Parts: sequence; C-alpha cells; structure tokens
Amino acid sequence: MKEILVRSLSGLLYVTLLIVCLYFEHLLIALFLIFGLICMGEFMKLIQLKSKIPYFILIVLYGVFGYWQTVLNTDTGLNEATQILMVLAIFVELFLIKDLFSEKTIPLFASKRFILTTFYLSSSFVFLILIANYHDNYNPNILLGAFILVWVNDSFAYLVGKNFGKQKLFEKISPKKTVEGFLGGLFFSCIASYFIATFTNTLNFTSWLILSIIISVFGTLGDLIESKFKRQAKVKDSGVIMPGHGGLLDRLDSIIFAAPFIYLFLRILNYVS
Repeated sequence: MKEILVRSLSGLLYVTLLIVCLYFEHLLIALFLIFGLICMGEFMKLIQLKSKIPYFILIVLYGVFGYWQTVLNTDTGLNEATQILMVLAIFVELFLIKDLFSEKTIPLFASKRFILTTFYLSSSFVFLILIANYHDNYNPNILLGAFILVWVNDSFAYLVGKNFGKQKLFEKISPKKTVEGFLGGLFFSCIASYFIATFTNTLNFTSWLILSIIISVFGTLGDLIESKFKRQAKVKDSGVIMPGHGGLLDRLDSIIFAAPFIYLFLRILNYVS
C-alpha cells in the first residue's frame, strides 16, 4: 500500500509540473533542459559513457534550436537545419529498431555512444520544443495531447496486458509486455484521439488518430529499446529520481523515441495543408 501511495504521489507531481510548465513557454524550455540533462546522465550510465561532451552538445543543440529566432532575429536557415537534424535523428532511431530485432545486444562502440547521445537523446528534447511550436506559434495543446496519448497507451497496455495478456510481445527484452496489451494500448489511444481532437483547438480527428498510432507504435519501440539498454547494463531502472517509478528516462523513453516521428508527421501535415 505504501509503495502504491509513493508511486502515485511522485507520478502526480511529475504530471502536475509538466502540465503547469506547458502553458509558459520559457518555463517549459527550462524544464525540458533540466529533464534532458537528467536523462542524459541516466542514459550515459546505461551505455557506460564517461564524458562531459554529451552534456555540452545537448545544451548547444537545445539552445540553438530553442532560441534561433530570438538570438538571430531571423528564421533564415532554421528550417533547413531542423530538417537535417530530423533526418539524422530518424536515421539513428531506425538503426536502433534494427538492433532491437536483429542483434542480441545493441553494439556500443565508442563513436556510436556519442551518436546515440546526440541524435537519439539530445535531438528528441529539441523536437519536443519544436512540436509545441507547430506552425511557428507556441501551442502547448499539441504537445500535451501527445503526452496524454503516451499516458493512455502505457496505462491501458498495462491494464489489458495484466488482465488478458497471453501472447508475449518481446519476452527476451520485456517479459511482462504482451501483444494483447499493445493492442489494448493502441485501441484506447485511438479513442483518446477523438476527445483530444474535440476538446483542443489544434488538429482534426484524422490527424490525431494518425498521431495516436505513431505514438503507440514508436512509443512502445522506444520503451523496448530502453529495456534492452537496461538489460545490457544489468539494471532494473535507469535511475532513482522518481520514487516508485525509477529514473526520469523510464518515464520519458516513449515520448523521447516518438518525438522525431511526431514532428515529421506535423511537417508533412503542414506541407500538404
């Protein structure tokens, strides 16, 4: 009972802090920078990388893309730079998906460690801010909708999997995840997309429905990939910062991995509309 209470309180604090900061752009930028630095520390422990360089790269990338227009007083070059970062991030994440299914352990040679910290972790926090600035106007409801879809997917994947799950999804990496749980999370995320579209003045239902599928699929893959990193490092959680939940990376792994794909979809949507 005590463990459930601690878990609930720490989870509530995390959600409240995130939602409050979402409605103040500079607070959100500061919060995600702090989150990024914490996640970087946890991830570097998992991949056994001892260096200050990834922290520096995170701060530079985050600062450049977060304040490009403010500092330079122009958006010239921002679009091209963002596209390059997006392509590199998606390319690296596709290789991680390949490693998840084809490799017994994810190869972690020296250069790959720096590639992962840059284009898997640092870039994802950049894309979270860019998602909130869809159409070049700060709109926290799109990012909030994405987080809600992650929470709905994770919650119902757990509930459906626990009560009805029989077929293991990826037993060697995450024994508790089931195909039924994944489908349950996807189903209820699709339902949630209707309410998000209805009650937020953002995207239409079809767009949110597609986003729910993107978030469920890539969020689950991100969770599995982090589980594989933890299994290689022989640890249960990425950290201990959130009592009852583990590390911050444990809570953000789904949205971190899905972020570049969410942003890609929004760019396509903006282009065709």
